[in-house]
Amino acid sequence: MADADPKIQKAEDQITVQPEAAPTPEAPEVPAKPKRSLLRPLLMFGVPLLIVAVAGYFYLTGGKSVSTDNAYVQQDKTSVSTDVAGRIVEVGVKENQRVKAGDLLFRIDPEPYRIAVSQAQAAIAAAQVQLNTDKVSFQGTGADIQAARDRIAQANEDFARQAALMKRGFTTRANYQAAEHALEQARAQLQNAQADAAEARAKLATGAAVPGENPAIAAARVQLNKALLDLQRTEVRAPVSGIVSQTKSLQVGQQMITGLAAVTIVSDKPAWIDANFKETDLDKMRVGQCAIVSFDAYPDMKLKGHVESIGAGTGSEFSMLPAQNANGNWVKVTQRVPVRIAIDQKSPREMIAGLSADVEVKFQGSCN
Repeated sequence: MADADPKIQKAEDQITVQPEAAPTPEAPEVPAKPKRSLLRPLLMFGVPLLIVAVAGYFYLTGGKSVSTDNAYVQQDKTSVSTDVAGRIVEVGVKENQRVKAGDLLFRIDPEPYRIAVSQAQAAIAAAQVQLNTDKVSFQGTGADIQAARDRIAQANEDFARQAALMKRGFTTRANYQAAEHALEQARAQLQNAQADAAEARAKLATGAAVPGENPAIAAARVQLNKALLDLQRTEVRAPVSGIVSQTKSLQVGQQMITGLAAVTIVSDKPAWIDANFKETDLDKMRVGQCAIVSFDAYPDMKLKGHVESIGAGTGSEFSMLPAQNANGNWVKVTQRVPVRIAIDQKSPREMIAGLSADVEVKFQGSCN
């Protein structure tokens, strides 16, 4: 090292060693400022405001309308039955088919009723023959009366002759009595002939109910009309236009009974709503008030209507088993009163009988 270059040594001696910088102390962490919660002001101010708003709404709108969801669509329904009994030989409709008034629904076997028509026509012919016979008989009674009168005249002469001879004693009492008896018989025959004539005249007489026509012929004609009507009624036709329902009993070969409903037709006439309101809702309700109708089946559809009538009795009053409240376990129940709502608008959707509806009746103003 002694032989080292003095210049290098001198340079090393001139180098000053810089002391290491002391580490800068880290700044203490400042805790983050907590965010202010919005829930507390919302609860403090929002809830009261909401309560005030709801209360104000009910204050402004309360008492101006009532509503119920106990309401249903109603339509006229016609139950069609047959007026004559018999076997179905033809069915002209099917379930949910639309028909017009006069369309054929089904046909009963017409043969028995055609036979009845022929029997009635034969009865008319027989009555006409009997009438002609009675006319001939009546004409014959005139001749019988005249013959009886001739016999009386002859018997009267014979009796007078025997009486004269009896006074002079030229005849016997037996001959006198025989002549007297012959005269009495002639008079009796005249009475019988006159009675027969009266009977024949009575058979030709007409009653006050059917003047100018023989009663027997009139009765036979009535039977013919009935037979023709029964034959016509073997074709059962739709009394109204609408949609056919409940056709399950309309089968070819099915035996129909008179008066038993065979099919139902839901009429095309406008539908209405039967809304059952609580009795406590009727205080301000009047006929003619506006009503808004909404339907469960068609949530986006609302129709305008009006109160057409208010029921004359509660629903329980017309039930099969009316309530008997005379016992000790009676509990007061709010009654429902049926209110008929007429629909003033044409529905864009099909009205189906029995659909559930909601009805709001406004006591003031219009439905707009």
